Amino acid sequence: MNVRPVQGTLGNVATLNPQPHVAPAAPHMVVCGDDGLVHRLAAELSGVYGERVTVVLPPAREARQRPAPALGRAAALFGRVTGVVGRAGAPDRNGAAPGSGLVRVLEAAEPGEEAFTDAGVVHATALALVYDDDETNVQAALLARRLNPHVRLVIRLYNRRLGEHLAKLLDQAAQLTAAVDGTPVTDTDATTTVLSDADTAAPVLVTAAVSGHNKVIEAGGLMLRAAERSQAAAGRGQGRELCTLALLSPALQPGSAAGPDGDGPLLLPGDRRPPGTGGRAEVVLEAVPFALQPAPVRPTVRGLPLGSFFSRRLRWALGLLTAAVCALAVASWSVTSDNPTHAVYLSLLDLFAINEPAIREGHGRQVLQLLSGLTGLLLLPLLVAAALEGLGTFRSASALRRPRRGLSGHVVLLGLGKIGTRVLARLRELGIPVVCVERDPQARGVALARSLRVPTIIGDVTEEGVLDAAKVGHSGTLLALTSSDITNLEAVLYARAVNPEVRVVMRLYDDRFAKAVYRTLRASHPRAWTRSRSVSFLVAPAFAGAMIGRQILGAVPVERQVVLIAALEVEGRPELNGQPAGDAFVPGAWRALAVTTRRLEASGREETRLMQDLPGGYRLGGQDRVIVAATRQGLADLLGRRPVPRPR
Repeated sequence: MNVRPVQGTLGNVATLNPQPHVAPAAPHMVVCGDDGLVHRLAAELSGVYGERVTVVLPPAREARQRPAPALGRAAALFGRVTGVVGRAGAPDRNGAAPGSGLVRVLEAAEPGEEAFTDAGVVHATALALVYDDDETNVQAALLARRLNPHVRLVIRLYNRRLGEHLAKLLDQAAQLTAAVDGTPVTDTDATTTVLSDADTAAPVLVTAAVSGHNKVIEAGGLMLRAAERSQAAAGRGQGRELCTLALLSPALQPGSAAGPDGDGPLLLPGDRRPPGTGGRAEVVLEAVPFALQPAPVRPTVRGLPLGSFFSRRLRWALGLLTAAVCALAVASWSVTSDNPTHAVYLSLLDLFAINEPAIREGHGRQVLQLLSGLTGLLLLPLLVAAALEGLGTFRSASALRRPRRGLSGHVVLLGLGKIGTRVLARLRELGIPVVCVERDPQARGVALARSLRVPTIIGDVTEEGVLDAAKVGHSGTLLALTSSDITNLEAVLYARAVNPEVRVVMRLYDDRFAKAVYRTLRASHPRAWTRSRSVSFLVAPAFAGAMIGRQILGAVPVERQVVLIAALEVEGRPELNGQPAGDAFVPGAWRALAVTTRRLEASGREETRLMQDLPGGYRLGGQDRVIVAATRQGLADLLGRRPVPRPR
């Protein structure tokens, strides 16, 4: 196979000449998966951190047969971008040791031992398993740990409990294997990190849908919040302003026309505004008190209350009949002079018409028997009504609820897959009214919606009347989170037509398509609030940071870009070590926000202090750990990884 070099979004691709396959022995990273996250993660590692990356994908023909649309799209992107495609197990496949920023792509039907050998997992420093299926990731992780006890594993799992147990098991296995081999495992090696794209992206999507502009991140005991506002409103936030994260693009200003394609947000601009950026809205970072933390989780009663089986009228009727039975029992006790227990027993027999006629007894006993029989006739239809109503309650409990009449200001959630399920759970924890729309009645989130008694519409959002049934015309926010970009766009356009003021957060994968859609919607509805998010774009920095071995605390999305909040050790970084705390800032790249140190504490305990709270002339030392806000390129520079030069 002749391979031609292609310059694409994954970084610099070296020229490979046909040669016998040799598994790469140089330090590199391996990414295995079958959907769009593979493309984002490989681009992050190669283009930002300058890592040598080997990607293992399923064959293209299997990608076309599988129903997931992102699978074929990711495979096509790799084939077009890199031009380097091999087949695992083929004896005459092209291969070479990866070079700087090189993405090497292999094809394998499944992540087995043969595929891992061809990908060089034995010599890899990190391995990411991001298949969409949890079972596939677990099996591959067990195999990878056996082949290379020192490899840093990053596993994508939806099941949280399984992920916790799996991480402990794999780390313990690595320690035992290393002890037997006599090769100690360092703190940065053989670690297992289990991440969920749904858990990582759901808070960002919920925050964008509910609060519009705020993003809260916990960093070293501090609560940091990103808030979007105009420069005229600077200093009016509820917290303590730390720095400006970004200046938004001119297209975001109300009433302004969309700028050229080169106009975009300016990340970490510094204290002095560059020329021509006056009047732009900005995203500022604030330190907020703990009182502004998200609301605690509210316990949800999943069972049905006992009162739901009986209506109010039925309860009144049963109460009156109970009183009548008690009155008959008291009357029988006074007439027959029997003990109270026997009087109640006779009254019940007469009530159900199973007692012998009182022919030879007194007139009082005979009258009571007739009254008891008449009361039993009145009781029979009520018992039948109670049984039917209980059956109807069970049926309604097993069925999905419909939106109530007069509902308004709610959130319409489209799609109840992995992402939609996590978003639904978070919205209900916050007590926000939600109406869900899902095409597949067997989707993952439908059972959760039924248990939480959330109104759900089963139907295709592209069909007429489905969004109307969800009352999108009276909603406050539309969350379009299906896996199809076209479906999300169609739903947003219809929602804008019936409700121009609705707040929109839509999930779009393709960057160029999202940019064109965003600017068109802004031009058509300048006063409406519109955001587009890519789940793989939001979670790729977290997966890449786990593979690099550094701790990324969170990410603040700014339009289609991201500002990362990370914790870094000062030791070994000349940009930080020995520098004055006030100078720990490079415009457009990174900025130190806080320092975790023991030197200033008499008790010797660690405490995180903001840069503004440090003593004058304080210099960063090797014992310190700093919390920085950085662009992807800036974080790569701090980590000593310099891929392609930053554009001016």
